[in-house]
Amino acid sequence: MPVLTDVAPRLPHSLPLEQEELFPIREVARLTGVNPVTLRAWERRYGLIQPRRTESGHRLYSMTDIDRVRSILGWIERGVAVSKVGKILARIAPLQVLSHIIPNEFVHADHTQWQQQVQAAVNAFDEVQLEQAYGLIFSSYPLTVVFQDILLPLWKQLLQRHEAFGQASEWFFLDVFLRSRVLQRLLLVRVLQPRRVIVCALNDQCRELEVLVTALFLSSVDSAIQVLAVGQPFDELTLVCERVKPQALVLVSNHAPAPELPRRLNRLALSLDCQLMLAGNASVLVQESLAGSSIGCLGNEGLVMRQRLKHLLTGNPDT
Repeated sequence: MPVLTDVAPRLPHSLPLEQEELFPIREVARLTGVNPVTLRAWERRYGLIQPRRTESGHRLYSMTDIDRVRSILGWIERGVAVSKVGKILARIAPLQVLSHIIPNEFVHADHTQWQQQVQAAVNAFDEVQLEQAYGLIFSSYPLTVVFQDILLPLWKQLLQRHEAFGQASEWFFLDVFLRSRVLQRLLLVRVLQPRRVIVCALNDQCRELEVLVTALFLSSVDSAIQVLAVGQPFDELTLVCERVKPQALVLVSNHAPAPELPRRLNRLALSLDCQLMLAGNASVLVQESLAGSSIGCLGNEGLVMRQRLKHLLTGNPDT
């Protein structure tokens, strides 16, 4: 296990100022509940946040900064003095940088620990405790890891318990919480421009949360992401695309594909003026059947989905 120091590495911002979604201090205060005076004190007195500045000196905060503010709040609410929070965050930050060399068993154990915290909050139906755990997980891991490796596996466990034994309350509690938070993030990162990518469940073959998380994984592409409601009729997708005129239609399915799925998708693709793509577990299982067609398979992992979508939208299919 690598030795972690108290000094967090300074990571460069991944996007230029004009491309990254940035928020003024009043909006950050509204989203986090922390007033501007406190935000400025956390920056000047403790160095906990490092917002960017406009030429006129106004502070601008990224989504990473907002997640950090929520993380700081979570530690303070757990009884940690604000003067000590910086050292805790400094110990957590290297885990993201060093995650590629940390043995899998350590990573799995850490994920399990976070899942146990979330499970405890869900068992108690304690939304405050669940919000704190959620914020702390986001302060420790990137978005794809948060959902793919920590939250969705627990969500699926509770769903299976619900379907097998009729124990529904805990799953409903976590499902409602996660859907509301993912919707909030989708609103924050939305791109306001005419180019759109539509994301939709394929024939009700996944839950709403799975569609929303897929949309969130794809939200970094240079297009607005529009999510259609679960239950959208398959036969009316052509009509929707005729009116919206998107760049691409992404269908999400986590079910084993029916034998007739490739034929139905190819027929749909012929009726569209945009690219048709498939995401989720079904896209992995049906990929060979769609080889040579115009339909793009995005896979079922967040980073892979995002990369393949970018390649397909730019006319460079990912092999």
